[in-house]
Amino acid sequence: MIGRRRCARGSAEDNRAAEYQLNPAHRDHAVSVTSVGEGDVSTHQGQIVAMGGGGFSMEPENPLLDDFVLSLSRRQPARICFLPTASADSPAYVASFYRAFAGRSIPTDVTTFDPTAFPRHPARTGDLQGVLAEQDVIYVGGGNTANLLAIWRAHGIDRILKNAWLGGAVLAGISAGMLCWFRGGVTDSFGSLAALNDGLGLIDATACPHYDGEAERSPAYHRLVAGGFQGGFAADAGAAFYFRGGELVEAVSSRPGAGAYRVALVGEDVVESRLDVRYLGGG
Repeated sequence: MIGRRRCARGSAEDNRAAEYQLNPAHRDHAVSVTSVGEGDVSTHQGQIVAMGGGGFSMEPENPLLDDFVLSLSRRQPARICFLPTASADSPAYVASFYRAFAGRSIPTDVTTFDPTAFPRHPARTGDLQGVLAEQDVIYVGGGNTANLLAIWRAHGIDRILKNAWLGGAVLAGISAGMLCWFRGGVTDSFGSLAALNDGLGLIDATACPHYDGEAERSPAYHRLVAGGFQGGFAADAGAAFYFRGGELVEAVSSRPGAGAYRVALVGEDVVESRLDVRYLGGG
């Protein structure tokens, strides 16, 4: 059995980075944590970074989107928790997360599957609230959105995440980790592109990630909206929407040319509008 290793507040306690033979220096989190406006909840309340693609799993040599997410934290270094639920808690995905974030944040993870070689963390559903409440950033990985939502609801994670959001945590994610924050969107969770209607609804709109990555994404979204599906936001790989309090603040990108779009029904026509995108590497 793989020993579980965790990072505790201001200490060098065991964490999963050690399981993957990272630089030992990365395991030393005995650093001071600086609060940023911690008393002003309104400054941080309701922050969401919804990524159409990119981040450590798709662009491991390009940290711009992940750096942007960390920059929004109310404390530095950020306490960041990875939820790989949509990938069935893939150990390889969790390892990639620690490689990306060890040494520049205080990383941990929450898993709900429980194979012998990779025990769930925390061990009891009743402890999820305590683990997630400590985090400044909660980062959701890609995979099957429908499965993710079902598992979260079974364990009460949906309610915990909403409370974390209202309390000032930054919620972020890629692919399924983009889609989950909206009321619904376009998903391949069922084997082909289809409507997802039961997102968490923190953003009152629908969404479509990977907009430039699959030729059928745009036509599928347009067909759904034309048929009465709520309009919303679409993002190419490398593009992300930054929301605060449910309102769009800006679109950002990790590469020039990555697009972000509004898709809406205007009269009888579906209208796709390209939004201004701030390239994070522009200096």
